[in-house]
Amino acid sequence: MLLNDDFTARAIVHAGATAWVPSPTKGVERRMLFRIGDEKARATSIVRYAPGSQFPAHGHPGGEEILVLDGVFQDESGDYPAGSYMRNPPGTHHTPASAPGCVIFVKLWQFRKDDDRLVALRIADTTAASWPGVAASHKLFDSGHEEVRIETWQRDANVEIANPKGLELLVLDGSFTDGTELLEKHTWLRLPPGRHLKARTGARGARVWLKAGALLQDNICEF
Repeated sequence: MLLNDDFTARAIVHAGATAWVPSPTKGVERRMLFRIGDEKARATSIVRYAPGSQFPAHGHPGGEEILVLDGVFQDESGDYPAGSYMRNPPGTHHTPASAPGCVIFVKLWQFRKDDDRLVALRIADTTAASWPGVAASHKLFDSGHEEVRIETWQRDANVEIANPKGLELLVLDGSFTDGTELLEKHTWLRLPPGRHLKARTGARGARVWLKAGALLQDNICEF
């Protein structure tokens, strides 16, 4: 399966308005955003666990990145409520589940071979910075190859983000327009290098997850 695999073009999915697609595991559904492959795939998705559901134990030879959007995500390491951010580097494994149910944003098989940093944190535990148009910016990860952060954009504000290497974002709340269309909750946007973001927020402002860096890293894990 190929979905939004052209990294030279702008890609957008209004996931909040799309149907959930069942996975092979009962109680686990997903909204696909990017995919190269079938069940074994480089993939970016929004995944929903029904209460009491559990995914089979599995490894992550290509790494896994997770942001918990709603509910509580669980595995052998503990409970991760909404606002938790995790990076499971290549070679790790777990048995994901959710007793109360949850929704997560997840990226698979997109790690560099030398990315061995295990991350598990709450956004509330990070230090925030701000600048015009941006009420708060929380850095979650920075390897020198990619930077991941969550930003809160002020209401009725202009926000510009330079994009020399590649830019990907997910709207967590609120809305903004990029001059082409309106991006609301759970809209996913990916911009190729050189296409800078010029956003105008709505009356509620916007909160976004944002990754800056190569759209597929150099030295990426083989698939």
